[in-house]
Amino acid sequence: MQTFSETLARAESMHTEKLALVCDGNERSFREFFERCHRVGSILNELGVAAGERVAIWAANSDIYTELYAAIPSHGRSILPLNTRWSFSELAYAIEDGGAKLLITDRDPGSLIHSVDHVLSIADYELMVDRAEPLPFADVNEDDLAGLFYTGGTTGKSKGVMLSHRNIVSNALHSQFTMPLVGHDRYLLAAPMFHAAGTLSVLQCLSLGVTQIILPAFSPEVCLDLIESELCTATILVPTMIAAMTEAQTLNPRSLNSMRLLAHAASPITTEVLKRACEQFPNAEFIHVYGATETTVVTALRSEHLLIETSLGKSVGRASLGVSVMIDGEPGQPGEVLVKGPNVTSSYWNKPEQTSESIRNGWYRTGDIGYLNDDGYLFLVDRAKDMIISGGENIYCSEVEEIIYQNSKVLEATVFGIPHPHWGEQVHATVVARDNSLTENELIDFCRMYLSGYKLPRSVAFQENELPKSGPGKVLKRELRSPYWAGHERAIN
Repeated sequence: MQTFSETLARAESMHTEKLALVCDGNERSFREFFERCHRVGSILNELGVAAGERVAIWAANSDIYTELYAAIPSHGRSILPLNTRWSFSELAYAIEDGGAKLLITDRDPGSLIHSVDHVLSIADYELMVDRAEPLPFADVNEDDLAGLFYTGGTTGKSKGVMLSHRNIVSNALHSQFTMPLVGHDRYLLAAPMFHAAGTLSVLQCLSLGVTQIILPAFSPEVCLDLIESELCTATILVPTMIAAMTEAQTLNPRSLNSMRLLAHAASPITTEVLKRACEQFPNAEFIHVYGATETTVVTALRSEHLLIETSLGKSVGRASLGVSVMIDGEPGQPGEVLVKGPNVTSSYWNKPEQTSESIRNGWYRTGDIGYLNDDGYLFLVDRAKDMIISGGENIYCSEVEEIIYQNSKVLEATVFGIPHPHWGEQVHATVVARDNSLTENELIDFCRMYLSGYKLPRSVAFQENELPKSGPGKVLKRELRSPYWAGHERAIN
């Protein structure tokens, strides 16, 4: 069972009147969900989207997004999710590069109408579903393209990550191995569905008959309210979401006792944020999931909340079932993390050079620097591009960030290298403080208690608003970093 069609057919035979989706007060049973999925095939035929072609979706999370995500690949086409935070030029690039024939959207498409053959509003889609004829799911191959997921573009032009049916179904199995759900769970879908984390558990939930509670757009207050009112039991978030929720929960406490599994992914979480979250979700098992769009689940650290004070608490866990992890470097030294398995993309869309650079002999080169201990636990040191070299010494940004976050006056922080006339590069921090009392010297002195001299921030910039983030919630370091490197031929010294 390695295709969407087979996965949905099995689920359809097992789940009928049970509640499948809850979104903005709307509820759909599994019977209604699968019936609507069968009608999607007729809509695609009517709009001239041929087998193998792409359908772009530019919309907020919803029950309709969920059925499109499941149904489009099941009818032999592939889905192209679009980041709702992108500019029109970025959206047009992904649509045109991916060759999407149809755009389905819940907002004004503007100039994007020139990038596709057809634009279908969510309202018009609903009308078409009501009159469409149900069709059987297509007989697709596990190697067929199921989804074309464009990377966030934080390091340049976005790349279309080609995920086959086998890739995505394998990830559903890996997700179950990582975060085991049962039929009576109520899963909170809060991460954006244009991102791999947002759709990671969709097929998993459908297969198991798990009800999905869908949050259209993330708000820490609304997220907490839903957990309390809908008795949500499991979810996956990004650390910035968890940090925002801990702040909101402190100001207005809710009952969060129903949550039993809380996974986080997409970027590292600081120890301080994790500790606060553990206090506020007393019954939750915290799970650190490590992966990328090209792989989704690679490793997981189960029971992270029990390991905070141990050396294993700094790891991202061990490889998921069927996934191989290897370090490309000198024995015993940090090196680039390589990943192989049925979850790993085979290539980037129309980018053979980037494909050959990143995927060699089936191994995906993550660009992350890390090491494995004797028990197979993976420890990440940093992203290669986030390493600072100052006076010939390597400084890993995540280590400095970890210390800065321990200062109680810091709400958000990120660290990167900026030019220095003598040392080549210096450590710089951009910080959002909880109030105006924190000063540059105070923060540097705080770091001095925990870091070697050469690792200390040499400059600190404060900003009032939150740090800029990509749609999935990653801090856009490149956006903050680029002004310091303006006029330089390259962004390293």
